[in-house]
Amino acid sequence: MFALFDDAGKFLAGRVMSEADASLQVELDSGKRVKVKSANVLLKFEQPAPAVLLAEARQLADEIDLDLAWEFAPEGEFGFADLARDYFDAKAGIVQQAAALFRLFDAPHYFRRAGKGQFKKAPEDIVKAALLGIERKRQQQLQIEAWAEELVQGACPQPIQDQIYKILFKPDKNGPEYKAVVEASKRSHKAPLDLLQAAGAITSPYQFHWKRFLFENFPKGVGFPALTAPAIKDELALSPVQAFSIDDSQTTEIDDALSVQGLGTGTVTFGVHIAAPGLAITPDSAVDKVARERLSTVYMPGWKLTMLPDEVVQAYTLIEGRDCPAVSIYFTMDEATFEIKSRETRLERVHIAANLRHDKLDGIVTDATLSGEAPADYLFAPELAFTWRMAKHLKAQREVVRGKPENFNRPDYNFRLAGERSEAPNGSESVEISVRARGSSLDLIVAEAMILANSAWGGWLAELGLPGIYRSQASLAPGIKVRMGVKALPHAGMGVSSYTWASSPLRRYVDLVNQWQIIAAARHGKTAALVAPFKPKDAQLFSIISGFEAAYAAYNGFQNGIERFWTLRWLQQNGTTELTASVMKEGLVRADDLPLVFKALGCDSLPRGSHVKVRITGLDEMTLDVHATLIERLDETAPADESEGDDDELEAAAAPLTLAIDVNEAEPAEAASSN
Repeated sequence: MFALFDDAGKFLAGRVMSEADASLQVELDSGKRVKVKSANVLLKFEQPAPAVLLAEARQLADEIDLDLAWEFAPEGEFGFADLARDYFDAKAGIVQQAAALFRLFDAPHYFRRAGKGQFKKAPEDIVKAALLGIERKRQQQLQIEAWAEELVQGACPQPIQDQIYKILFKPDKNGPEYKAVVEASKRSHKAPLDLLQAAGAITSPYQFHWKRFLFENFPKGVGFPALTAPAIKDELALSPVQAFSIDDSQTTEIDDALSVQGLGTGTVTFGVHIAAPGLAITPDSAVDKVARERLSTVYMPGWKLTMLPDEVVQAYTLIEGRDCPAVSIYFTMDEATFEIKSRETRLERVHIAANLRHDKLDGIVTDATLSGEAPADYLFAPELAFTWRMAKHLKAQREVVRGKPENFNRPDYNFRLAGERSEAPNGSESVEISVRARGSSLDLIVAEAMILANSAWGGWLAELGLPGIYRSQASLAPGIKVRMGVKALPHAGMGVSSYTWASSPLRRYVDLVNQWQIIAAARHGKTAALVAPFKPKDAQLFSIISGFEAAYAAYNGFQNGIERFWTLRWLQQNGTTELTASVMKEGLVRADDLPLVFKALGCDSLPRGSHVKVRITGLDEMTLDVHATLIERLDETAPADESEGDDDELEAAAAPLTLAIDVNEAEPAEAASSN
């Protein structure tokens, strides 16, 4: 005797070797013996052989017209044998019964399973809806096949072109566009990026990186709504100072300026003056909503996306020759020892006498001219000399607290794209990369002035019980990162007891938030906590911090990536195939004269700091990957710097582009059914 049984939704048949009350021992054609519960046995028969039954029944099942079977089926529950007798004839045999079973089981949209070998007709409206769904799925599959074939043949269908960044980076893996790309990649044996480039979907590596960034961070576009800069209504007194700013020539959002009063008297008043959009822009206003959505200006070579529209920025920026509203902090100090005797914050108008520019003065304003060893033939020479001496003193004080000096062995790099432009670069421009040593005289002056002001304001807010957004670092131990929070905690990396960002309110949203708190403190003093926009434990501050950190990381990641693109382009433009570099770890090297970190074959076993010459063997502007091999190890060893803690981040930046598309991944439906 033979038996046909259900094995977890799969129908098997074999010879019955023994039978008990609740189970049978069945031998399959393979010779394997299995124990089958009696409840799972659907048919017992003497002939034909099991393999013949399964083959003939499957073939016959495919011939059963489901619409006709549904018409013939009874209204209530029925067995598969009943349907076989109604559909074929009253004497339907074992093969016909098995065929009916298989057909019923495989058509859940027509027949519902109701128990052992039992079924029930699905309602007519359900059947129609299911058939429509099946037809839609069939048509979609045909569309996927057609799109995949177009891609293989070197053409990109428009629906895929329209969703290319979504497909590659934030895909709906059930979407037909995604499935078509995966299918085409498999058929053509090409990686998705190579496939899409060959099909003309990606024509410019630069545009690919730029549009990907916009897709992920500016899905609604980069344009601003129509906005009018609110007027500052405060009656602000005009300060007697003549202030000057220090920025690059490309800077339009001039947030900060400096002033010095009392030189030669023994007591000097040093002023830090910050543009005051917070006097006009109010929380939840139209302008604030735009700033909070963007959270920061995005910088890149040859272009930037500002946090605020230019017409708003120009209303508050510290432009040369204008009396500008400012939030100022004045430090009265001993001219010789730089001991700070008092500090005061004022809301006022400040005359900006000059906008000094780094790129025009870095070679002119030097340590020699500032110290008096060389002539100082430039504006504000005495003031700059004093602020330089003060900055060195402040830096030395911070380094005592810090526990070790700040050593900047790595330079900063300036990227300049050829030509003037009124729109974003297209990627074809020539690029120049120049070195600007970190810690230059003007850099030092600005950096120490901002640290002084930001740490002083942070401490003042804490004294008044006003919350702010702070940056802190618990220690300089490896792995201890800088964190943002609402508590005035020490910043070990800077060597200050508290530090807040408040000096760039036109460029960073957290600075604008902190400026609102500082304005409240300047207006109301000890009672400021009662009227400040943000109260202690205000949930909005935590939300702002979370959003800002995510946006800032994304913007910095894009800036680093697009600078890497231009560095690769520079290598190509200049035909550079060899570089000197210092070894970091596990084959990772840092170029001596370019902002470039990459893996080099042959450097894996070399100790950190080894100085090497490497050959560039390949560049990929799409993935931003660099292929290189070791030529020789040089005699000298590059000096160590404080960047060891950045190795993981630099290694991630050096890694090739990662896509969210996986051509080896199982179909979602297949993956679900296999569990």
